[in-house]
This record gives sequence, structure tokens and C-alpha cells, in this order.
Amino acid sequence: MKVKQFEFAGRAKAAASQCNMFFFCGPDEAGASAAAATIHSLLPDPGERIELSGADIKRDPVLLGDEARSSSLFGEKRHIFVRAAGEEAHDALKNHLTGEGEACPVLIVATGATDKSRTAKLLEKRDDALVVMFYPPDMRAMTGTVRDLADRAGLRLQGDMAERIARASGMDQRLAASEMEKLALYLDAAQDRPVNVTREAWDAIGAVSEEDGFMDIVNAALSGRAQSLPGELARMEATGINPVTVLLAVERRAAQLSQLAARLGSGSDIAGFIDGEKRARRVFFKEAADLQAQLGTWRGPNLDRLVARLTSLHRKMLGNSQQAGTLLRHELTQIARVSARGRGRS
Repeated sequence: MKVKQFEFAGRAKAAASQCNMFFFCGPDEAGASAAAATIHSLLPDPGERIELSGADIKRDPVLLGDEARSSSLFGEKRHIFVRAAGEEAHDALKNHLTGEGEACPVLIVATGATDKSRTAKLLEKRDDALVVMFYPPDMRAMTGTVRDLADRAGLRLQGDMAERIARASGMDQRLAASEMEKLALYLDAAQDRPVNVTREAWDAIGAVSEEDGFMDIVNAALSGRAQSLPGELARMEATGINPVTVLLAVERRAAQLSQLAARLGSGSDIAGFIDGEKRARRVFFKEAADLQAQLGTWRGPNLDRLVARLTSLHRKMLGNSQQAGTLLRHELTQIARVSARGRGRS
């Protein structure tokens, strides 16, 4: 079955008990990954976690089915998690569906795929499968998500605290959830003993804000500020910011640019368009100037190439975590140079 993004929260519990195949896709990788984590937490007995990459199951299309029907060493329950790109999982999933015997739950997060993809169509009409496509949240939606996460953790957010946490989390639901867990532990909060979150508490343990954190790296790369990028990357290393966190922020910005480019269409008045998005609160006012500059660069084929390069980089970094920082520096430097050279024309 296929459900809308806004329906997922209300149907997740039932799906976790009814389905054993889950396909989460769309441009919001953070939202899709958070959905997979939600399903995992709701599985009656998730057991051992077996992780496969999209490249693994594309190279060996029978691997997924074999693993799903294999028993763990001690006969315990298990589930399979696959992080794929585009249609990498299609052939493996097609083989899996023709297999016989009981299979464990399979959760797939497919960056770059959509609910109209061939892979999604294999599952969308099955009662034992769930397909959901996730779009990047705007500030209003992410602020609501932060408030929901806070309520579940026994935290009361007042004033602009929810929006502040949303920005500091880079619009990433996983990071926001982690921040709520840290705050609840720090304040000894729970649903049966809620606590107000003060600015002092957030400042004490909260994530590095966008202004002081990794968004300067994102904007330096995508806006073509090649001369300032080395300094920003050096600061990343000095402050211990995880390179994968920075990459996720770049991917979210690319997804946001894709959404904006789709709404802008063939229009040429980017400044007017961004101003309208800002007034509609779909764009945070502090990000408007950067988004205007980047949208002038990354549209059409250039944006498609950017997304493809980021997807490839993500796969390389996950497969070689020790070299993640080096891979990120090299690719962001190349992106900044392309952007600086004639506004992304290469």
C-alpha cells in the first residue's frame, strides 16, 4: 500500500504489525530515515539488524531474498535495512517477492527514488508492503515536528524555541529527535513530569547553531565562494563536526533547491520569487539571500548533476568512513569551483 507523508504517523503502528516490506523514498533522506527508525521501534520483535547497501543487492540480486529467509546464528529474529540510491533495489526486491517461505521485515531507504519509481510500483498495491515518499519540510512543518518530538519527551517549548531548534538541527528530523533526547535527559523530563525548556538549557547542551556550525560550509560550496571554503572546512575539522552531518546538510539544501526550482519553473525573476516564498514562510528570512544566489546557479541540468554527485558521494563516504572528511573536502571544492565558474555553467 502507498500512503501520503502526512498519513504516515497515524498509520505507522498498524503498518509495522501488518507489513514486512517498507520502501521510504523521496528527496528528504532525513525524513525517510526517521520513518525507518519509527517502524523499527514499532516492530513486535525486530531482533538482529542486517545492513545491506544498494550497491550490494544490485550487484547480487538474490542476496536480499536469501538474507531475508535466512536464520540468525542463534535462531533469533532479524530484520534487514537497505540504504539504496534510485532503482538499485528493484531487481533484488523483484526476486525477493518471488521467493518462498517466511521472510523477515525489510526496510529500504532509497535516496533519489520516488513513489512513481519501478521499485515503488512493485509494492504499492500489496497489503504486506508500505510505500511512503518524503519531501523536505519547510520551516513551519519542521517547527511542528520539533514540537511533537518535544511533547513526546516531556518538554515544553515556549516562544521561538521550536523554530530555533529546527534551524540548529539543519531541518533534520533525526538530529532534532536526538536533541530532544539530550534535553530530556539533561532536564530529567518525561511525559508524566514535563519540564519547560529554557534558553539556558538549550545553550548548555544544544546542537551547534546553523550560524555557528556547518551552514557556512554549505553556502560557501553551493554559492561558489571557493576562496572561503578551505577556511570553513578547516573549522569543521577543528570543531569536530561530523563530515556526514555536513553532507546531509548539503543534500537537504539541494533538495530544497529542487523544490524551489520546480515551483519557479521557467520564471526568471528569482529575487521576486524568493521574496514571495519568504513572505509565505516557506523560506527562512536569514536564508533568502543564499537561496536566491544558489537558485540562480543550480537549476535544470546543473541541479540534476549536483544531486547525482551528492548521491554518489554519500555512498562513497558511508563505504569508507575513515576517508569521509577527505572525500567531502574534495567534492565540495569541485562543486564550489563549478559554481564560481560562470554561475555553475560547466
